[in-house]
This record gives sequence, C-alpha cells and structure tokens, in this order.
Amino acid sequence: MKKLTQTFLAVAVALGFAQSVHADITVKGSDTLVILAQKWAETYMGQKPGVKIQVTGGGTGTGFAALQNKTTDLCNASRKIKSAEIAKCIEAFGKRPKEYKVALDGLSVYVAAENTVKELSLEQLELIFTGKIKNWKEVGGNDAPITVYSRENSSGTYEFFKEHVLKGKDFAASAQTMPGTAAVLQAVAKDKNGIGYGGAAYGAGAKHLAIKKDDASTAIEPTEDNVVSGAYPISRHLFIYVNPALDKGDVATYLTWIRSDAGQKVVKEVGYFPLPANLREK
Repeated sequence: MKKLTQTFLAVAVALGFAQSVHADITVKGSDTLVILAQKWAETYMGQKPGVKIQVTGGGTGTGFAALQNKTTDLCNASRKIKSAEIAKCIEAFGKRPKEYKVALDGLSVYVAAENTVKELSLEQLELIFTGKIKNWKEVGGNDAPITVYSRENSSGTYEFFKEHVLKGKDFAASAQTMPGTAAVLQAVAKDKNGIGYGGAAYGAGAKHLAIKKDDASTAIEPTEDNVVSGAYPISRHLFIYVNPALDKGDVATYLTWIRSDAGQKVVKEVGYFPLPANLREK
C-alpha cells in the first residue's frame, strides 16, 4: 500500500485527485520537467519512505502562478523567471524566490522519422515557425507543406523558443497548439510533414535535427558534450524556484539531493543532461 501511495503521489498529474492527498512537498510547473520531476520523486520516496512528494505539470507559467499563490512548495521552470513574476512573488511573500539550476537541456527540433531533412539553421527555423517558409522543398526536403506544431503560451519552452529562435516574433497563425511536449512529439511522429520542438528527453517515434547557428556553421547535434559546452545553439538550463521561507527541512534536503550525484544520475536516466560540478549550487 505504501508503494502504491508513493507512486500515486509522484505521478499526480491528474490534478483532481492530487489536491485531496496530503504531501510533504508539492511540486508544480513545467511540462518539460514533469517526467524528470516524477522520476526524482519516485526515486527519493523510495529512499525516504516518510516523505511524500506530489508532482503536477501545467506549464512553467502555471507553476509560477502557484508559487505566487502559495499553493506549491516548488516551481519547475524551463525558462528563467520574469521580472513581473519576481514582483508578484515579492508582493506575495516578501522576497525574491530562490533559483536553483537543476539540469541542462538541448531544446530539440523534431520531425517524423521518414523526413529526409537532417539539419536546419536557426534562420530556417525562424522562417518555418513564423510561417515564412511553408514547404519542405525550400529547406532541401520533399515537395510537401510543412505542418507546424507548438506549445501553449503558458509553456516556458514556448517562451524560450519564441525568444531565442523566433527573436520575439509570433508563431505562424497556422501553428497547431498542443497541450504538452509529449503531445507535440506524438503529433510529429504521426505526421510525415510535421515539425515541432521540445526537451531532449522527449523524442520517441520522431527524430531530432542537427541545428546550425547560421548557414556557414557546422550543424550541431544536441548531445551532452555539445549542450554542456554551449556548442548546441538551443541549449538551456532547467530550474526549480522556491519561496526562501520554505527552503528548509524536507524541502531543502530534497533540493540538495536533486543536485547531488544521485539526483543528477536520474537526470541522465530520464534523457536530460546533468549539471557539471561547477554549476551545482551549494
């Protein structure tokens, strides 16, 4: 029974039940991070049977709202907190939230396995996702219309991609918005003309493209070495934010474990990239 309760709490993305179950630590936010957060929780609760951890997704923006409303202990985020979100946290609990880097990600661009395109430049990605390039033949592929899949605007991955790849421009009006990274990947895997983006840990059934900074550059794969070194053009940190007043006891011990060798081993098992030792907060 204890094992069943732990598993239920760790995978409590079904929001209705999760709210009625007591948890010592509540975690909410990024859908990019949710599979890693679930695995962290399951692993940690297996080692610490007295601690119960509840994990839910909903997107980075949703996590920050919960942090401000004091309805979560930890906020998972696939982007850095915005100044307006910091201001709301200060208004809510009097302090700027504490930021922890917890993993590295090579934000990957996915296409169907049968797509003949193997690499794209950042400029080509910008033109595809803003709707300027509409046919695969324009980037060396087959003569077929491109179907763009994107995330909802509460997603930190959506905002990161918009800022760093689209240079702040809007996504194409024809882009199909999906409720989570897994949904993006499922859609792309089934659509031979589709393209989408998501964290490196997602990718089953689709293939990632190598990415070039510009036409003169070498295309780079989102491997661990390339992400850690920053050579991969769409590398990023993944974060956890916490109200400093809550960063003690079980919460502080859990955050320390996440950034330890044991917690970072889970990062690699899930498919993201561990933080180098010099980036781990003490």
